[in-house]
Amino acid sequence: MGFARTCSVALVGVDGVVVEVQADLEPGVAAFTLVGLPDKSLTESKDRVRAAVVNSGGEWPQKKLTVGLSPASVPKGGSGFDLAIACAALGASERIDPRVLADIVMIGELGLDGRVRPVRGVLPAVLAAAEAGYEQVVVPESAAAEASLVPGVSVLGVRSLRQLIAVLTDEPVPDEDPDEQGRTDPLAGLRLPGTGAATGMHGTSAAQYDHEHDLADVVGQLSARTAVEVAAAGGHHLFLEGPPGAGKTMLAERLPAILPPLGRGESLEVTAVHSVAGLLPPGKPLVDVAPYCAPHHSATMQALVGGGQGVARPGAVSLAHRGVLFLDETPEFSSRALDALRQPLESGHVVIARSAGVVRFPARFLMVLAANPCPCGRFSQRDSLCECSPSMIRRYQSRLSGPLLDRVDLRVEVDRVTRSQLTERGARGESTKTVADRVREARERAASRLADTPWHTNSEVPGRELRSRWHACPGAMDDAERSLERGVLTARGLDRVLRVAWTVADLAGRDRPGAADVTLALQLRTGVPRGVPMAIGASS
Repeated sequence: MGFARTCSVALVGVDGVVVEVQADLEPGVAAFTLVGLPDKSLTESKDRVRAAVVNSGGEWPQKKLTVGLSPASVPKGGSGFDLAIACAALGASERIDPRVLADIVMIGELGLDGRVRPVRGVLPAVLAAAEAGYEQVVVPESAAAEASLVPGVSVLGVRSLRQLIAVLTDEPVPDEDPDEQGRTDPLAGLRLPGTGAATGMHGTSAAQYDHEHDLADVVGQLSARTAVEVAAAGGHHLFLEGPPGAGKTMLAERLPAILPPLGRGESLEVTAVHSVAGLLPPGKPLVDVAPYCAPHHSATMQALVGGGQGVARPGAVSLAHRGVLFLDETPEFSSRALDALRQPLESGHVVIARSAGVVRFPARFLMVLAANPCPCGRFSQRDSLCECSPSMIRRYQSRLSGPLLDRVDLRVEVDRVTRSQLTERGARGESTKTVADRVREARERAASRLADTPWHTNSEVPGRELRSRWHACPGAMDDAERSLERGVLTARGLDRVLRVAWTVADLAGRDRPGAADVTLALQLRTGVPRGVPMAIGASS
């Protein structure tokens, strides 16, 4: 009788659980039994592993082989256990010394020819292994850079099972030809259905916006540009309302580029989510810029917040974690999908319960809503081009529920661009770099003020803390408090006005918000003009 064990990792959302892979050989009729709550793709590993071992020059044991995955109570799925199962079986047959395998975590899928293929979620899996105290990890060679992001872990990247056997047995390591250039990227098969680039559910490098989408390209729209800057500086949610062609999408596409680069911890959070979704770009294992996610208005609730059959998958709100979630034509989304956003907007994460288990995905994003004023988009107080009836306009605008809009800090009307604005020379606004520098300085002021707290941006600070620890100038909140008494603002709305006022003060370089800052915040919150200039910093 032979016995060997090694380790792999089962993913539950973006959290990993180290699984001990045990192999036991007993005399009897040749059979291969896999136990420990495997799903269909994991059950099929029996055939993949057997063929990979034989085609790698090994001898498959002609005995009764039982492979157990412990803890047995944790559901396990995917093909990432193949490498650990193969090595455990070879250890039980004494082809590999079982003592060498005991403290190694192995992650990878095996092809029938013995090649080691990449799998989703390598980064969170290695993070879980490091937290459990393991120091040696074996991964596919193409995922070695991603696994190396975790400090304190020795990573071995292999191309084939033959190479791994040679390393573990101190034999000469055979050369394996790399994948031929020009072939389809091997990671392309890791994309989950419904999360490809065509749906807008993908991480987009904000660096490309610096070259292709400059904020100076936006003509006019001083109020909207100011709102975008305030949203970026404080992490405030934004609602842009205006006719088609006014520039709502242009503004949203330029927002990620003015956000500060992600810190090391934030980058690991974002990379872990995108790794689970199979959306990491090849050759760039670490996402260090704010992601941008713009799902189509036909997206379901599961596509937005996460879900699917079996173990839940990350949705748009998680793919936009630490970045921007842009919902264009917001009234066209289903009301169930929009109302499902309330919980992640408040908590910064989403919890999804399914029969296969409960998963928790991070979802702290900056939401940008864009909508037309009516179904035809031409409703305006300045002209009478709209052909929609009052009931149609009311029904269209009511698709955005009050509780959802109450969680939006900034509400701005984007006006139609005039001919003179388009043809005027030398009227370009501030560039992305100029605004990004001002946003970065404002974030640094807020971070310095919140240094000894669990919060990083003004939008995260609870209202009670703002009222008790950081006070505005005397009398600055009088106008906002009167709006609360008249019912224009809710208690939550008053707290959000105060948060926005702190962001405006940070952008202007003031120690605390004054009456002008609160009035501008109130104007941005309600969308009602109050006679204060909309420019911050240098005039646009």
